Amino acid sequence: MKLDNRLNAMTVDVEDYFQVSAFEGVIDRKDWDSISLRVGDNTHRLLDLFAENDVKATFFTLGWVAQRCPDVIKRLISEGHELASHGLAHQRATTMTREQLFSDVAESKAILEDIGGVKVIGYRAPSFSVNDTNTWVYDVLKEQGFIYSSSTYPIEHDLYGVPEWPRFKYDRPEGIIEIPIPTLRKNNANTGIGGGGYFRLYPYRLSKKRIQRFMNEEPHPYNFYFHPWEIDPDQPAIKAAPLRSKFRHYINLSRMEGKVVKLLNDYKWGTMKDAYDITQA
Repeated sequence: MKLDNRLNAMTVDVEDYFQVSAFEGVIDRKDWDSISLRVGDNTHRLLDLFAENDVKATFFTLGWVAQRCPDVIKRLISEGHELASHGLAHQRATTMTREQLFSDVAESKAILEDIGGVKVIGYRAPSFSVNDTNTWVYDVLKEQGFIYSSSTYPIEHDLYGVPEWPRFKYDRPEGIIEIPIPTLRKNNANTGIGGGGYFRLYPYRLSKKRIQRFMNEEPHPYNFYFHPWEIDPDQPAIKAAPLRSKFRHYINLSRMEGKVVKLLNDYKWGTMKDAYDITQA
């Protein structure tokens, strides 16, 4: 029996373990093709879990990954999931000029649509890298035919965050719908409950308690995000990474799949388009 009857959004940021922002200082992009991919098998495993639990999800996918794992893209489309963009090669929007971002997003969108055979209308910036310094990102997305973005996390964080920005789905003046990662409000501050490292760090009962509090307090859908590498405790260790990055990346990887299965059973899940009633033009 589900703990809440509303439809929430299950999302996956499809990238491999060596592509995360936390490791960009020790792994060069030019070396990516020399590293054995694990993202394909891990994403297939997630698709198995979703099929077993009758869940549809949105997959924010790197164009780089789609080129190398087209079977994953074709499978998720055939099984009724939503394909969305995570950019080309996990370069944060805050590190690019407008022209560079335009090229990055355009190439990724073309790759995804060519392989998937569907129109891509959703985008998530790597590491939630949209803030007050680059709101022109929304102009770029509008120019390229996107309808919505999920690129902001309204919390204080050392790597990202726009704590003063809206907490819930809203219409941007540029003509894009923005759907932030969910937060709880306490003592005039926001705390993250959207998934990823927070979800791996806490015991499941505590994560469920926090998610349920959101459900009880807010009339909005909840959206959850995680990555294929988070269910892969056997991935190679990046020994040269900073200690904090290694802690965040590797904490409780062996427990993640079991927690995700519990989450799939406790709540009702669908795509971003369905949960937030986004119509395709």
